[in-house]
Amino acid sequence: MSETNAKINRLLIAGTGSGCGKTTLTCAVLSALKNRGIEVGAAKCGPDYIDPMFHRSVIGAPSLNLDPFFFDEKTLRFLLAKNGGERALTVIEGVMGYYDGLGLTTMKASAYDVARITRTPAVLTVNAKGASLSILAQIKGFSEFVPESFIKGVILNNCAEKVYSALAPEIETRLGIKPLGFMPRMPECVIGSRHLGLVTADEIADIKTKMRLLAEQAEKSLDLDGIIGLSRTAPELSFEPIASEKREPVRIAVARDRAFCFYYEESLDLLRGMGAELIPFSPIADARLPENVQGLYLGGGYPELYAKRLSANASMRESIGRALENGLPCVAECGGFMYLTEAIGEHPMVGFIKGRSFDNGRLTRFGYVTLTAEKDNMLCKKGEAIPAHEFHHWDAEDPGEGFTARKPDGRSWPCVHASETLYAGYPHVHFYANPDFARGFYDAMLKEKHRV
Repeated sequence: MSETNAKINRLLIAGTGSGCGKTTLTCAVLSALKNRGIEVGAAKCGPDYIDPMFHRSVIGAPSLNLDPFFFDEKTLRFLLAKNGGERALTVIEGVMGYYDGLGLTTMKASAYDVARITRTPAVLTVNAKGASLSILAQIKGFSEFVPESFIKGVILNNCAEKVYSALAPEIETRLGIKPLGFMPRMPECVIGSRHLGLVTADEIADIKTKMRLLAEQAEKSLDLDGIIGLSRTAPELSFEPIASEKREPVRIAVARDRAFCFYYEESLDLLRGMGAELIPFSPIADARLPENVQGLYLGGGYPELYAKRLSANASMRESIGRALENGLPCVAECGGFMYLTEAIGEHPMVGFIKGRSFDNGRLTRFGYVTLTAEKDNMLCKKGEAIPAHEFHHWDAEDPGEGFTARKPDGRSWPCVHASETLYAGYPHVHFYANPDFARGFYDAMLKEKHRV
């Protein structure tokens, strides 16, 4: 298809580093704009699952991932246009520090890379705690680090009103960057964390209260009109539409509960666009798989936190085991893969894959990888590849050897149990990174549908 242009109002909330308050600030802005009756969209730079969950809890609509490692530039711009086309503006949350990319010395796959690819104005979030005029030096360094930084505004986080009032005119006159307000320290709105990052939005009992307080503060101390105005300065987005490939309908059982909640929504939308009906179910609470399904998708999450309850649900474990033994096509990523092993720690699981899963006590094989198939399998042919991501503390006695994972620095290892009906391993994949993998899954489900 030929390229087209669309006016997608957008801005990127960047940070000086991890922990500077990007997620809290992004949720504050989204909440406040939603309270004004503005139709907002959201996105997250990088492969993170949890931050988009917070976005969805605020705006009630899917938040997509914009990841330059997963996607080529054309696909990334298309996904932004697809998600933002019917929204008044899209707020993109950055990842780590603005220029932090694949390695210690590259900007590839950084928040800056997303801003560059999409020509999106960026707002730099600076933690103002314990500093005053030095904050300007930090802003100046970020804004001038590259010839075109896209940094057009700044917000001071953990900042007292008196400090902001003094620094804001200095930021504008000395640096030519628009100050867009501040957020004070709000301990009542702190979001907890655990070994894979923030706790998920569904686990915070008072999430609505926290978001209401953040929105109220944003109305008081952020220049929301300035933020809206900055989003409108973004140039038209040039992208090439990716048409959905309509096929015969299939039904996919998708595990959706607190144990299994890590999914790339655009991946699921790609399957829907092909004709799939996604049937949510809970391996914790439901007795068995949904009826009349031709596929099973077990996403990542925190099954180790719910291992006792998953194990106690013997009827579901047996239902899934029988279905897999009978050849039901299945994608099981990370936590979903752990659920298919014999045990998570001391708790028995499905047992379709031999060996148990165990706590390694630290991040294991963490980061971006490229998966290359070692044999023909459900998703692809031998030698075909897809970008992927690993992020887990747990490991498995038998992680599989159907694919080779290779990091950008050249390190590699075998992984994934792969067959004509199975992809089960720690690496997470995004189907838009290589839509042929989605087609392979769909082909297997159609074969299952018509099996006599």
